[in-house]
Amino acid sequence: MLSHEETMELIARSQQGDEQATTVLLTENAPLLKSIIKRYLGKHVEYDDLYQIANIGLLKSIKNFSYEHNVRFSTYAVPMILGEIKRYMRDDGYLKVSRSLKSLSAKISRYVDEQVKNGNDNPTVEEIAEHFEIEPTEVVFAMDATRLPVSLYETSSDRDGKQTELIERLPTDQDKQMMDKLILKDMLGKLSPREQKIVVLRYFRDMTQGEIALKLGVSQVQISRLENKILQKLKELYDEN
Repeated sequence: MLSHEETMELIARSQQGDEQATTVLLTENAPLLKSIIKRYLGKHVEYDDLYQIANIGLLKSIKNFSYEHNVRFSTYAVPMILGEIKRYMRDDGYLKVSRSLKSLSAKISRYVDEQVKNGNDNPTVEEIAEHFEIEPTEVVFAMDATRLPVSLYETSSDRDGKQTELIERLPTDQDKQMMDKLILKDMLGKLSPREQKIVVLRYFRDMTQGEIALKLGVSQVQISRLENKILQKLKELYDEN
């Protein structure tokens, strides 16, 4: 596993044309790609095709990543990888969009156009949600359902000509939570089945160490030791992302 510093060094070398550095980054990030494409299996798309498309998204992430984004590389890469996969599946007709989503998307588009024509800035996701009295997530799904995905770091101009990134218009805390969940899911997948069970019982079902010990037929001391080892392992996995 690569440390954060090693990842940054490899990205810098890759951006300078070092093919070996690019190969290392592709290899080391393979588990992340596999965790992402799992959700798209069973949709009449071959695994190898999905993996290749995910690699394209990863390569774009390597090429465009900058320290100025102020996020870990894996956090930056996930939206771009997802975007490439969704673009491929949409172009090939694998993703079906419901009539209600298409209707909501059209209404949102008209509302945004009206705001711009009236001399206002493009409304934020939260402003659109408030106008239509829906959740911000519903706005994102509707807007995303009928157009090709874009990078969260794609820039656009407001009426004053100021360049801003799409991510700046999204609720920061909500976006970070989504990325954290994806990263956490990837890290948990690297634990053994027993370790995963302890994490679920301890942190998702709020069981005490004593209750877990009884359930697994071991002592509380053993659970305490195992929990400490698991937390240390998760910390190391997070630092490597």
